[in-house]
Amino acid sequence: MVRTRMVVMLLALVPVVAVASPSGREARVEERLVQAEKRHRLRQVLELSDVLGLDNAQALKLEETLRTFDERRRPLRKQVRESARILHRASRGDSEALAQVDAAALGAFEARERIAALDKELYLTLAKTLPQHKRATLALALARAEGRKKMKRAPDLD
Repeated sequence: MVRTRMVVMLLALVPVVAVASPSGREARVEERLVQAEKRHRLRQVLELSDVLGLDNAQALKLEETLRTFDERRRPLRKQVRESARILHRASRGDSEALAQVDAAALGAFEARERIAALDKELYLTLAKTLPQHKRATLALALARAEGRKKMKRAPDLD
C-alpha cells in the first residue's frame, strides 16, 4: 500500500520535473547556437583584422567588443526564432499558434529592429577611432558578413 502510493506520487511528479528543467534537445540546440555564434565571431575577427590591418592587441579588443554585442543580440535572436516557430506552426493550422500570430509577427519585427540598431551601434563603436577609408572598409565588411549570415539561414517555408 505504501509502496503503491510512493509510485503514484513519483509518477505524478515526473511531468513537473520534466517541465522544470530544459529538455536535452533544447540544451543541445542552445549549445549549438552558442558554438555557431563563437565560430561566426572568430571568422568576423579574422576578416576585420585582415581588412583593417589590426595588430594582435587590437584584434583582441575587437573580439571583446564583438562578444559584448553578441551577448546583447542573443535574447533578440531567440525572440525572433521563437516568433518564427509560432508563425510556422500557425501556417500549418495549429489552433494554439493561430491565436498568437499577430503578437509573434510584431515581436519578430521589433526584435529585428533592435538587432539592426545594435548593428548600427557596433559600427559606430568600431569606427570611432578609424580614418575614413577604414570606416568604409569596415562598413563593407560588416555588410558582407550580414549578407552571408542571411544566405545561410534562409528558411525553407514549404
